[in-house]
Amino acid sequence: MIDFLTYDLKVAAILAVFYMFYRVLLARETFHRVNRVVLLATAVASFVLPLCVITLHKTVVVESAPSVSFGAFEAVADVSSATATYSVVQVALIALFFIGMAATLGHTLWSLLGIVNLIKQSQKYPQADGTVICVTGNPDLAPFSWMHYIVMNRSDYLANDAAILTHERGHIRYHHSWDLLFVDTLTALQWFNPAIWMLRSDLRAIHEYEADGAVLSQGINARQYQYLLITKAASIGGYSLANGISHSTLKNRINMMLHTKSPRQRYLKLLALLPVVAVALAVNAETETHYVYTQPQQQTPVKKGAKAGTIKVGNKAIKVVKSSAQSKTDASTAQTSKPRPFDVVEHMPEYPGGSAALFQFLASNVKYPAAAVKAGTQGRVLVTFIVEQDGSVGEPTVTKSVSPELDAEAVRVISAMPKWKAGTQNGKPVRVKFTVPINFALPSSPAPAQHAAADKTEGANQVSEMVVVGYGKDEAQAAEKHPLVLLDGKAIDYAQLKTIDPSTVSHMEILKDKASTDKFGDKAKNGVILITTKK
Repeated sequence: MIDFLTYDLKVAAILAVFYMFYRVLLARETFHRVNRVVLLATAVASFVLPLCVITLHKTVVVESAPSVSFGAFEAVADVSSATATYSVVQVALIALFFIGMAATLGHTLWSLLGIVNLIKQSQKYPQADGTVICVTGNPDLAPFSWMHYIVMNRSDYLANDAAILTHERGHIRYHHSWDLLFVDTLTALQWFNPAIWMLRSDLRAIHEYEADGAVLSQGINARQYQYLLITKAASIGGYSLANGISHSTLKNRINMMLHTKSPRQRYLKLLALLPVVAVALAVNAETETHYVYTQPQQQTPVKKGAKAGTIKVGNKAIKVVKSSAQSKTDASTAQTSKPRPFDVVEHMPEYPGGSAALFQFLASNVKYPAAAVKAGTQGRVLVTFIVEQDGSVGEPTVTKSVSPELDAEAVRVISAMPKWKAGTQNGKPVRVKFTVPINFALPSSPAPAQHAAADKTEGANQVSEMVVVGYGKDEAQAAEKHPLVLLDGKAIDYAQLKTIDPSTVSHMEILKDKASTDKFGDKAKNGVILITTKK
């Protein structure tokens, strides 16, 4: 919805600028054919230029892959609430737009049906030039034309006034009815924009200037013709799609007849359109930034029997980047027919259910490998993967390795993730690179925040850190090392941690010093986890 609203606002802004150009430089000139083309071109350009996006490419070299922290759980809830409110506003604006568009189109359609009905009920007299004179029984109806029909009352038809017939034939010869249909359709799409209504009014005035010029070119007396216009302007009209004599433009038409013809040199004013178009394109231009990462990576010991630079996960071999993450990823991408993944896009990929759901998935599926627990191996594994155009997760790559066991576990869980909501660029789904850090820590290790502080980065496509704690070879041994868990002041079983919805947590604190044992007793010998939920 937001893209639709943005496009419509851009059209309105460009249309207003172009129309002001016409009013200031061209409205008083007598080259009516050129002015007519300028107004029609203005209407078309206003809808086309916002679609002409010039993309400028910019390469930025950074030292590490970007990341972002989801922040506190309550902040995630606040963002979701704001998004829902904004969506309601968007829906209301879209509904208002379509109501206005329907009303405008309905008025145009009503006018068209009125003209068609009037022509059907009239007496028709085909003419040698292909026009058809339609005579109605309404004595107050002012003459008007629509397509190749000239509609008039019987007294005007019997008078056979050459000026009236020449005027209406001028409208038909210049195809003014098609102009009105076209502009009225665009007016429905920009009904809220005063510029389109003023443009529509000026275009109708130009139609009359051209038809008046056709009359005067036939040698008809100008004063007699002006008197005829004054007489007919008081008659009944009212069809928005018809070309007829209007009282509102009568003064301007008479002034235009008396106006000296503009010299040809004033055509040069049209050159002022070029910078206007250039500014419109420049304002609509976008810059696409390509990030090149140069962060050196830690060397990884390779298991016996595995190929250099790979980790064996089931039947799959996962590549481990050992030097520059970006250069390896580029090389891998170049070997496939898939387009190069983006680092940052307009709408980043989203895990189904949001950040809280992603955190819960990782917490429920990542297991501390028994071999790593036995060996005392711990550390922070960075896994970069691609969220494909269909939302599937592919090409998991360890960009910061700890050990084959921990690397393989991190890759296994990332590969098992369900489909994401794909990222989009210019309204189209694209491949986007994402990074997930998973910190494997044993009870004797420093606090996770301290452990990761040295290499924590910030950006648009990295999730907050996931900490996996290992305790022992089996559940019995692990239970002896479980900390005391207090949920809102009440002790719960350690296994119940997995059942807590992260989105309901407002604060969590870990106590590991002797003071916690003195305060909570022997049960707190392995530390205390204090969890406070939202009230």
